[in-house]
Amino acid sequence: MEADFIIVLLPAGKGSHIEFGIALGQGKRIYLYSSDESVNHFETTSTFYHLSEVEQCVGSIEDLIETVTNSQASFD
Repeated sequence: MEADFIIVLLPAGKGSHIEFGIALGQGKRIYLYSSDESVNHFETTSTFYHLSEVEQCVGSIEDLIETVTNSQASFD
């Protein structure tokens, strides 16, 4: 995978989760977006969503853009 990071939009399908795993294994930055707090329900989500390597963003798409932009600026 040549990307510096990936953004996973929830709810995500099987293919997205495969890419999530590849990115995790390659040490890529992972942004996980959900429009609501359902991402934090441990009983119904993936354990991988809660790893320290995963940056969660809950809210609007604008919130996601701000999160990614601010985070990426610190890597440049």
